[in-house]
Amino acid sequence: MAQEDVAAAANGAATTVVEKAVTFTAYKPQLIVEAQKVGDAVAFYKNVFGATETGHSLYPKRKADQELPHVVSAEINLAGTTVVVSDVSVHSGSNAKTGTVSALLETDDVEAAVAKAVAAGAVKVDEVSEGEADGGVKGKVTDPFGFSWIFVSPAEKSGDKEENKEV
Repeated sequence: MAQEDVAAAANGAATTVVEKAVTFTAYKPQLIVEAQKVGDAVAFYKNVFGATETGHSLYPKRKADQELPHVVSAEINLAGTTVVVSDVSVHSGSNAKTGTVSALLETDDVEAAVAKAVAAGAVKVDEVSEGEADGGVKGKVTDPFGFSWIFVSPAEKSGDKEENKEV
Protein backbone atom coordinates (compact mmCIF):
# COMPACT_ATOMS: atom_id res chain seq x y z
CA MET A 1 0.00 0.00 0.00
CA ALA A 2 1.09 3.52 -0.65
CA GLN A 3 2.01 5.67 2.33
CA GLU A 4 -1.18 7.74 1.89
CA ASP A 5 -3.31 4.56 1.97
CA VAL A 6 -1.66 3.39 5.19
CA ALA A 7 -2.26 6.79 6.79
CA ALA A 8 -5.91 6.81 5.64
CA ALA A 9 -6.45 3.27 6.96
CA ALA A 10 -4.92 4.25 10.29
CA ASN A 11 -7.35 7.19 10.50
CA GLY A 12 -10.31 4.88 9.81
CA ALA A 13 -10.92 6.09 6.26
CA ALA A 14 -12.15 3.59 3.68
CA THR A 15 -9.56 2.46 1.18
CA THR A 16 -10.04 0.97 -2.23
CA VAL A 17 -7.55 -1.59 -3.43
CA VAL A 18 -7.15 -1.53 -7.19
CA GLU A 19 -5.59 -4.60 -8.72
CA LYS A 20 -3.37 -4.05 -11.70
CA ALA A 21 -4.45 -6.04 -14.76
CA VAL A 22 -1.99 -8.60 -15.96
CA THR A 23 -1.64 -9.07 -19.70
CA PHE A 24 0.25 -11.94 -21.27
CA THR A 25 1.85 -11.25 -24.62
CA ALA A 26 2.94 -14.77 -25.59
CA TYR A 27 2.62 -18.43 -24.70
CA LYS A 28 5.82 -20.36 -25.34
CA PRO A 29 5.89 -24.08 -24.61
CA GLN A 30 9.27 -25.21 -23.30
CA LEU A 31 10.87 -28.53 -24.18
CA ILE A 32 13.52 -29.55 -21.64
CA VAL A 33 16.23 -31.85 -22.97
CA GLU A 34 19.28 -33.54 -21.49
CA ALA A 35 22.34 -31.44 -20.73
CA GLN A 36 24.19 -30.35 -23.86
CA LYS A 37 21.52 -31.74 -26.23
CA VAL A 38 19.77 -28.48 -27.19
CA GLY A 39 21.69 -28.22 -30.47
CA ASP A 40 20.87 -31.82 -31.37
CA ALA A 41 17.19 -31.32 -30.53
CA VAL A 42 16.96 -28.13 -32.59
CA ALA A 43 18.63 -29.87 -35.55
CA PHE A 44 16.10 -32.73 -35.24
CA TYR A 45 13.11 -30.35 -35.13
CA LYS A 46 14.47 -28.38 -38.10
CA ASN A 47 15.03 -31.54 -40.14
CA VAL A 48 11.83 -33.40 -39.27
CA PHE A 49 9.26 -30.65 -38.62
CA GLY A 50 10.65 -27.82 -40.74
CA ALA A 51 11.18 -25.62 -37.67
CA THR A 52 13.32 -22.51 -37.94
CA GLU A 53 15.67 -21.33 -35.21
CA THR A 54 14.95 -17.75 -34.21
CA GLY A 55 17.55 -17.36 -31.45
CA HIS A 56 19.66 -19.09 -28.81
CA SER A 57 21.62 -18.53 -25.61
CA LEU A 58 25.11 -19.89 -25.02
CA TYR A 59 26.60 -20.97 -21.71
CA PRO A 60 28.73 -17.95 -20.77
CA LYS A 61 31.53 -19.83 -18.99
CA ARG A 62 32.45 -22.14 -21.88
CA LYS A 63 36.18 -22.60 -22.30
CA ALA A 64 37.66 -21.16 -25.49
CA ASP A 65 39.46 -24.41 -26.34
CA GLN A 66 36.25 -26.45 -26.49
CA GLU A 67 35.09 -27.13 -30.04
CA LEU A 68 31.37 -26.43 -29.89
CA PRO A 69 29.58 -23.81 -27.84
CA HIS A 70 27.21 -25.13 -25.19
CA VAL A 71 23.73 -23.97 -26.22
CA VAL A 72 21.68 -23.51 -23.04
CA SER A 73 18.40 -22.71 -24.78
CA ALA A 74 17.05 -21.96 -28.23
CA GLU A 75 13.85 -20.56 -29.61
CA ILE A 76 12.38 -22.20 -32.67
CA ASN A 77 9.33 -21.42 -34.74
CA LEU A 78 7.28 -24.58 -35.24
CA ALA A 79 4.02 -24.38 -37.20
CA GLY A 80 3.62 -20.70 -36.35
CA THR A 81 4.35 -21.15 -32.63
CA THR A 82 7.45 -20.15 -30.72
CA VAL A 83 8.84 -23.10 -28.78
CA VAL A 84 11.71 -22.83 -26.30
CA VAL A 85 14.14 -25.77 -26.18
CA SER A 86 16.16 -25.70 -22.95
CA ASP A 87 19.00 -27.60 -21.35
CA VAL A 88 18.03 -29.37 -18.11
CA SER A 89 21.27 -28.21 -16.48
CA VAL A 90 21.16 -25.84 -13.54
CA HIS A 91 22.64 -23.15 -15.76
CA SER A 92 19.41 -22.90 -17.80
CA GLY A 93 17.30 -22.06 -14.77
CA SER A 94 15.30 -25.25 -15.15
CA ASN A 95 15.58 -28.44 -13.15
CA ALA A 96 12.53 -30.27 -14.49
CA LYS A 97 12.66 -33.78 -15.88
CA THR A 98 13.34 -34.21 -19.58
CA GLY A 99 10.72 -35.40 -22.03
CA THR A 100 7.72 -33.98 -20.19
CA VAL A 101 5.42 -32.86 -23.01
CA SER A 102 3.22 -34.36 -25.68
CA ALA A 103 2.36 -32.22 -28.69
CA LEU A 104 -0.13 -32.48 -31.53
CA LEU A 105 0.99 -31.43 -34.99
CA GLU A 106 -1.61 -31.17 -37.73
CA THR A 107 -0.56 -32.31 -41.21
CA ASP A 108 -2.16 -33.43 -44.45
CA ASP A 109 0.18 -36.47 -44.66
CA VAL A 110 0.40 -38.26 -41.32
CA GLU A 111 2.16 -41.33 -42.75
CA ALA A 112 4.90 -39.20 -44.33
CA ALA A 113 5.37 -37.24 -41.08
CA VAL A 114 5.75 -40.47 -39.08
CA ALA A 115 8.14 -41.93 -41.67
CA LYS A 116 10.31 -38.78 -41.70
CA ALA A 117 10.50 -38.68 -37.90
CA VAL A 118 11.40 -42.39 -37.69
CA ALA A 119 14.08 -41.97 -40.39
CA ALA A 120 15.62 -39.17 -38.30
CA GLY A 121 15.75 -41.29 -35.13
CA ALA A 122 12.28 -41.14 -33.57
CA VAL A 123 10.51 -44.31 -32.45
CA LYS A 124 7.04 -45.09 -33.79
CA VAL A 125 4.72 -45.62 -30.80
CA ASP A 126 1.56 -46.79 -32.58
CA GLU A 127 0.63 -47.69 -36.11
CA VAL A 128 -0.96 -44.89 -38.11
CA SER A 129 -4.72 -45.25 -37.65
CA GLU A 130 -8.04 -43.66 -38.53
CA GLY A 131 -9.54 -41.61 -35.72
CA GLU A 132 -12.99 -42.69 -34.59
CA ALA A 133 -14.22 -39.31 -33.35
CA ASP A 134 -13.38 -37.07 -36.30
CA GLY A 135 -12.47 -39.55 -39.03
CA GLY A 136 -8.94 -38.11 -39.24
CA VAL A 137 -5.67 -40.00 -39.40
CA LYS A 138 -3.40 -40.19 -36.34
CA GLY A 139 0.19 -41.35 -35.79
CA LYS A 140 2.48 -41.08 -32.76
CA VAL A 141 6.26 -41.06 -32.33
CA THR A 142 8.71 -40.40 -29.50
CA ASP A 143 11.69 -38.31 -30.55
CA PRO A 144 15.29 -39.08 -29.48
CA PHE A 145 14.90 -36.60 -26.61
CA GLY A 146 11.88 -38.32 -25.03
CA PHE A 147 9.06 -36.11 -26.33
CA SER A 148 5.87 -37.60 -27.77
CA TRP A 149 4.60 -36.11 -31.01
CA ILE A 150 1.12 -36.95 -32.23
CA PHE A 151 0.53 -36.25 -35.91
CA VAL A 152 -3.10 -35.75 -36.90
CA SER A 153 -4.85 -34.90 -40.13
CA PRO A 154 -7.00 -31.77 -40.02
CA ALA A 155 -10.41 -32.52 -38.50
CA GLU A 156 -13.32 -32.36 -40.90
CA LYS A 157 -15.60 -29.44 -40.23
CA SER A 158 -19.16 -30.44 -39.36
CA GLY A 159 -20.46 -28.14 -42.13
CA ASP A 160 -18.37 -30.05 -44.69
CA LYS A 161 -19.96 -33.35 -43.64
CA GLU A 162 -23.46 -31.92 -43.98
CA GLU A 163 -22.70 -30.40 -47.40
CA ASN A 164 -21.38 -33.75 -48.61
CA LYS A 165 -24.57 -35.51 -47.47
CA GLU A 166 -26.83 -33.04 -49.30
CA VAL A 167 -25.05 -33.34 -52.66
